[in-house]
Amino acid sequence: MDRLRPRQRLVFSGFTEAEMEKMEKLLKESRQPMNKEFFQKIARSFNYSSSRAGKPIVRWTEVQSWFQNRQEHCPSKLASSSDASKDGPHCPKSSLSNEAKESSQMPKGEGVPDLSELEFEARSSKDGAWYDVDMFLCHRILPSGEAEVRVRFAGFGAEEDEWVNVKNAVRERSVPLEHSECHKVQVGDLVCCFQERRDQAIYYDAHVIDIQRRMHDIRGCRCLFLIRYDHDNTEERVRLRRLCCRPAC
Repeated sequence: MDRLRPRQRLVFSGFTEAEMEKMEKLLKESRQPMNKEFFQKIARSFNYSSSRAGKPIVRWTEVQSWFQNRQEHCPSKLASSSDASKDGPHCPKSSLSNEAKESSQMPKGEGVPDLSELEFEARSSKDGAWYDVDMFLCHRILPSGEAEVRVRFAGFGAEEDEWVNVKNAVRERSVPLEHSECHKVQVGDLVCCFQERRDQAIYYDAHVIDIQRRMHDIRGCRCLFLIRYDHDNTEERVRLRRLCCRPAC
C-alpha cells in the first residue's frame, strides 16, 4: 500500500556563499565529532540567520551531504595538516564518529544512500490531516521565536500552500506497512490512519487501543486494529492496509 499523495523529492536551492565559507572553515578547523548533532547545529544556525529569510530552509542531511562530498575530494593541504600533528585538525573522513560512519558509509560495491531524499509530511491547519510535502518554499521566525515553513503539498497547487509550525506540524513521512509487518504495531502506538468517509479520504493521527490478532491467509494480514483518532476521539476498527507507522516504529 502506498500513501494517498504521491511521493515527491524535496527541492533545495543551495547554500549561500557565506554558508559555504563557514562550512569550509569548520572543515579545516573543527575538532568536534562530525555526527548528526554536529550537522543539525550547523543547519540550525543557517536557518536562524537573517540572510536566509525568505529562502528555503536548510536540512541537516543537506549539510551532511556537503561534508561527505568534500571528504571525497579532500584537498591535499588538509591531508598534510592532518599528518602534521595527531592533535591537530583532521580531514573529516578520519574524524567522523562511529555513528556517522555506520550511517553514511556503505561497503564497497554498494551505493551511498542519498539522505537528501528524505520525505516529509505536514499537517494542514484546514482539516488537521497529514499530507505529503512536495517542497518547502521558505521559512520565517515568529515574534514568539517559533519557526514556520511555507509548504506545498504533493498533488496540490500554489493556492493550497500553507504556513505550518516546524515543531508541531512537520515530520518525516509515515511508513506504510507490509502484511508481514503487522507485529510492529502494538497497543498504545501512534499511527497515521487512512480515514475513509463519504466526502473525504485523508490521513489522521490515531492511537491503537486494541488488536485482534488473526491468522494470515492468502489475502495477507487479517488482524483487526481498534484505533482512536486524536482529532475527535472517535473509534474505528481497521485493517493493516489503512495504517502507517511512524519511522521509529
